[in-house]
Amino acid sequence: MTNSYNYRHLYYFWVVAKEGSMSKAAERLDMAIQTISAQVHELEKSLGYLLFKPAGRGIALTESGFAALEIADQIFSIGEKLPEAVRDAAKSPKTKISIGVSDGLPKLITRQLLEPILKNKDVQLIAHEGDFESLLADLALHRLDIILADRPAPHNKNLNVYSEELTRTSMAWFSPKQFVKNSKRNFPECLRELPVLLPTAHSTVRFLIDQWFSKHGITPNIVGEFEDSALLKTFAASGLGVFPAGKMVEKDLKETYGMEFLGDCEEIYEYFYAIRSEKKIQHPLVQAIIKQ
Repeated sequence: MTNSYNYRHLYYFWVVAKEGSMSKAAERLDMAIQTISAQVHELEKSLGYLLFKPAGRGIALTESGFAALEIADQIFSIGEKLPEAVRDAAKSPKTKISIGVSDGLPKLITRQLLEPILKNKDVQLIAHEGDFESLLADLALHRLDIILADRPAPHNKNLNVYSEELTRTSMAWFSPKQFVKNSKRNFPECLRELPVLLPTAHSTVRFLIDQWFSKHGITPNIVGEFEDSALLKTFAASGLGVFPAGKMVEKDLKETYGMEFLGDCEEIYEYFYAIRSEKKIQHPLVQAIIKQ
């Protein structure tokens, strides 16, 4: 078997499978039945398996044929979108970039990581938030140009992706003003009594925070756990509790959410990665994000 099969042959097979017969496929393609049959046979020859079998007076797909049809459906359904995609791209002066944002990534830091491309007025940003594994699958299928995450991609030779550390930040605790004023204990002992908000275990930093509590012998008064970092900060701003965050967003927390600095936990670092697929030609905006 050889992998150098012809996509035109695959297209003829796909039409035959969709039409249900060689004669209908020949009519649709305006070609001779013998030509269609010969092209399908060439595909079977290159793959090393029969794709059709006799069925009464007609033909039916073999198991190998069903497998080939599933892949061909994906290939040609995408191919049918090509003219529209090219037309839309020609009409729009903007450069599109599709970015996957891991749901464990703090939103304020996400904005900072994208700052190099947001300065460009000719950029159209398409952001998809989701769980880490689903985003990796979309990247492998080239539905995304890049993923921003709080962890590198797992080592998997079948994924063909690269992880690059963009930045890191030490952690600190932040609080609504009333808790800073009313706390009777110094930091970090105050975390025994103050209401605490934490990210859920889906965030890689949560495990490190739990270890930090254990190291200092603190049993925190946890009143809320959040998957969404922006939601956590919104509840904190309403006075629900204190929370940990990267020091690189301290200015934003103070100006946007009215938070006050409570104390450092500098032994904890939060890491941020860009994950991209293995391509010989990289999206120019992806390069801008990585080189910041």
